[in-house]
Amino acid sequence: METIIISILSMLIIVLGFAVANLIRKNEKQEDILVEYMKYLNKISQAIEISDTKLKKLDSQGRFESDDEIGFFFKTVMAIQGMLNEFKIKEI
Repeated sequence: METIIISILSMLIIVLGFAVANLIRKNEKQEDILVEYMKYLNKISQAIEISDTKLKKLDSQGRFESDDEIGFFFKTVMAIQGMLNEFKIKEI
């Protein structure tokens, strides 16, 4: 009787060990994917920040304030940049 119980518990430990090892492997893979996504998002955030800085520099010089087509286009680009600024990653 004891042999049967010990055998069942041993098999249960082996099965649970494989299950835990599998879950750890999946978790590590997801962490690697998350790190890559964060690198990608940081690059996008940096590109948005650079674009915002350049547009603010151009806007401070007042070159595009006229009502012609370039002024309209610049105002549209500034509006798009304003929307993009919402997607910058904030420091935690």
